[in-house]
Amino acid sequence: MLGEKVNATEAERLGMLYKVYADEVFSPESIALATTLSKMPTRGLALTKQAFNQSFVGTYEDQLHDEEILQQRAGSTFDYKEGVQAFLEKRPPNFKGE
Repeated sequence: MLGEKVNATEAERLGMLYKVYADEVFSPESIALATTLSKMPTRGLALTKQAFNQSFVGTYEDQLHDEEILQQRAGSTFDYKEGVQAFLEKRPPNFKGE
């Protein structure tokens, strides 16, 4: 609110940024992060982000209700079923964003 400048290292410490990379490792590290995210259940990530964004505008009870609905949606996705099956079969999941 005061408009004070914050450098990248301080922004990372404050939780304003996920991670700070040196110039020489930025490209491979960002590709590694993108690769990790691409292997995750993207529908589940989107629902998580939706719940997070909604948390700023409602009450605690609203948030619990919203999360209940989003959990039901997540539980009906292919990726949820694939994650459970992969866990039971002790193998890496193959998420499809469905």
